[in-house]
Amino acid sequence: MQVEKLRDLVVRVLDDMKAKDIVDIDVRGKTSITDIMVIASGTSDRHVKAMAETVAFQAKEAGEAPLGIEGAEDGEWVLVDLNGVVAHIMLPKVRDFYQLERLWTIDAPKRERRSIDGSLRSRFSAK
Repeated sequence: MQVEKLRDLVVRVLDDMKAKDIVDIDVRGKTSITDIMVIASGTSDRHVKAMAETVAFQAKEAGEAPLGIEGAEDGEWVLVDLNGVVAHIMLPKVRDFYQLERLWTIDAPKRERRSIDGSLRSRFSAK
């Protein structure tokens, strides 16, 4: 599956599960770890865990089995590694503390894009 389609799948699943503040960041050229990071917030540790499990399940159903899932025990920050896309799903307080968007988008222009439901979402390009 192409990385953009995988990103779209992850964003759609998170959006369907009522994730808050979904952001995708293109990190190609900045790291060899992945191509795209998707960051989203959940409303509780259960919500974070459920979203991470659903992202992993839907990706596997689409033929992209996760390479790993970290942090699901605590549910404050769960990372789902899908190789070309890494999803960071976390509680708002954890997201605010680590500020991954800021870390990965230094010098990147911020652009707005429309989400599946037509609302505006932030999108960063690391090119």
